Amino acid sequence: MTGPSTLRVAMCQLNLRVGDLAGNMAALSQAYDCAETAGADIALFPELAICGYPPEDLLLKPGFVEDLQEAVEQFALGVTGHCTAVLGWVERHGSELFNAAAVVHDCKILSSYRKQALPNYGVFDEKRYFSAGNADQCLYEIGGVIVSVTVCEDVWVDAGPVLAAARGGAAIAVNINASPFHIGKQQVRQEMLSRRAVEAGIPVVYLNLVGGQDELVFDGGSVVVGADGEIEARLPRFETACSVVDVPVVDLPVVDEPGASLAVLHVSSAQEKSNSPEKENHSQPLAEVGSPMEEVWKALVLGLHDYVTKNGFAQVVIGLSGGVDSSIVAALAMDALGPESVHGVLMPSRFSSDHSLSDAEELARNLGIDYRTVPIEAAHLALLDLLAPSFEGHTADLTEENLQSRIRGVLLMALSNKFGWMVLTTGNKSETAVGYSTLYGDTAGGLAVIKDVPKLLVYELCAWRNAQQSLDVIPSSVLTKAPSAELRPDQRDDQSLPAYEVLDPIIEGYVDQDLTTEELVAIGHDAELVSKIVGLIDTAEYKRRQSPPGIRISQKAFGRDRRIPITNLYAPGQLPE
Repeated sequence: MTGPSTLRVAMCQLNLRVGDLAGNMAALSQAYDCAETAGADIALFPELAICGYPPEDLLLKPGFVEDLQEAVEQFALGVTGHCTAVLGWVERHGSELFNAAAVVHDCKILSSYRKQALPNYGVFDEKRYFSAGNADQCLYEIGGVIVSVTVCEDVWVDAGPVLAAARGGAAIAVNINASPFHIGKQQVRQEMLSRRAVEAGIPVVYLNLVGGQDELVFDGGSVVVGADGEIEARLPRFETACSVVDVPVVDLPVVDEPGASLAVLHVSSAQEKSNSPEKENHSQPLAEVGSPMEEVWKALVLGLHDYVTKNGFAQVVIGLSGGVDSSIVAALAMDALGPESVHGVLMPSRFSSDHSLSDAEELARNLGIDYRTVPIEAAHLALLDLLAPSFEGHTADLTEENLQSRIRGVLLMALSNKFGWMVLTTGNKSETAVGYSTLYGDTAGGLAVIKDVPKLLVYELCAWRNAQQSLDVIPSSVLTKAPSAELRPDQRDDQSLPAYEVLDPIIEGYVDQDLTTEELVAIGHDAELVSKIVGLIDTAEYKRRQSPPGIRISQKAFGRDRRIPITNLYAPGQLPE
């Protein structure tokens, strides 16, 4: 081996804010200075780091793109040391925009790699904004090592840009990302990265964004994968981390393939390291891998924390019913924001059971959060009296029940307006799917924390959270009693819906897997029940469209992932034979 045996890489896994050009630039500059002090040859920053990801239609504002480019140029002025910075930005060429990675050294943007594979599925709309880069990529000599740079989706392509770079002479592939979380995503990522490293025969350095942005959670978990496909280093998930990793450089076979070689831009040589800070030996970071329940809990906590704080709120308010959904939301809020920032409100009516009130109070005491009781009975009776002339001759039905939910929504919003607290709603994915909620009642709020969490998973998460300490933070009675909205005497959820053990698999099949009713029946579900549930899901679209955003943990959440028209008359089999 004639060159260096390692490349020192600073992996800057940062939590950035969409649109905060000045704040993001400051965070990058601080991390760069740390990388330079640690003797790094290269500092990696996330995809679209300066503007945050995803910027969505901010990209359609010419002034935004101009300000972004100016911010990158200002950042470059601080890149004065041996260390080269690679960061995501928007490159403009004429009327086209490119999702790109800027290579910055000696106060200048030396080059820009344009992302080739633009995702346009699920939560991604990159083809709405960006043009794709071509395959004529450039390699970079950094610290005497030939390095390739790619962006996010590029590394997912079999026999794609990473393999082309290796055949062209790259000894290490770096890939900067803004890759959002869903259950099981990290395992899929690591398996893909192992395949990619083995396919290319070179180490792959994968740097990911961390933090919450609206519905999305970016989980970090940046890794270095050796040429043999084994994990060499791993950063923690769901938290900011800046770690220095010494990536081994492998001897590459000479590939005599016409057109395979790629142009190499000299950035810094091995000899130039003599002027850089002396490297200290250190251990490679290898963060522990958590359990599936732990990763979901941490994703929800991070998404909740960042949605609240990045939108300028410091405290939240939650209606506490004594049920499992409001209990888990309160526990998540306490973990995300601290007990001093969470306020619970008990709003009993004549239909509220004594055990619901005692469970809600015990929960609040266990969490150490502020709580108060605001009975709604007087308000409910007053509204019934007010509406009595209009309702004369009509029997009581859901209308009178839903008034209670809407009164509670009004009270929570009043507290929000008065004290500046964000209202957290408590509807789960199962209820959201079938419309088991009251529009402008329990759907009124700023964030639907468990909107993408099915009911059965709610129970599993509660059990996991209780197991983390000796005290059952969520009272055991909350987890064992029958779920109920308590809007009429002796009401239970299973009077309106099938058991969640039956309901949740149907919802997952129809919503998450896009199975037809016939396919659902074929795998064992009752045909009449499937028809009923599918009908409820389809007709509840208007409710979902008006509900708050919710934290995405599945591959198909209500919102960005699933865009169904409200006015929709399609039904399979409607055409004449």
